[in-house]
Amino acid sequence: MNKNITNDQNLAALMRASQAGDADAYVQLMEEITPHLRRIVKHQRQFLAAEDIEDLVQDILLSLHVARATYDPQRPFTPWLLAIARNRLVDNTRRYMRQAAHEVHVDDLAVSFHGKGTNTNVEVYGDPDALKRAVDSLPRGQREAVEMLKLREMSLKEAATATGMSVGALKIATHRAMNALRARLRKA
Repeated sequence: MNKNITNDQNLAALMRASQAGDADAYVQLMEEITPHLRRIVKHQRQFLAAEDIEDLVQDILLSLHVARATYDPQRPFTPWLLAIARNRLVDNTRRYMRQAAHEVHVDDLAVSFHGKGTNTNVEVYGDPDALKRAVDSLPRGQREAVEMLKLREMSLKEAATATGMSVGALKIATHRAMNALRARLRKA
């Protein structure tokens, strides 16, 4: 008889016993499958560090624990286990890709604000007094919208409550005010 078939039958028997409430059989099942899962993960994810491989193996074991009631004792155990492992590996890949898409690598940037070369790219926006005069020259509704939403960084809801204006009216007033400010400051 093929060793793999015998091993699958042994694992299936352990799983059936654990489903029946045999805690020792469950522990033995975990001890039997963990080295196999570790090899599978190492083979599939050769680029991972040892601790990341172990995290993935633990994730697979946790998924097996959660899904153990779904195992059909009339079916082979190994394909069921491998399906769980494959799904966890795919989920891990998706999670990795999502995180990688949003990560910004900053290894070569200065870590201190006191380091030479830090804070030297300060963007200058122009004359603050000219900006104050331009904001003061706006109509009252636009000026209030800019002061609350842009300068005090209030939410639209907070600013609407404070001014009595609707959220839509605040958005329009802010848009018009910003356009007016850009035009006035370009002239200056």
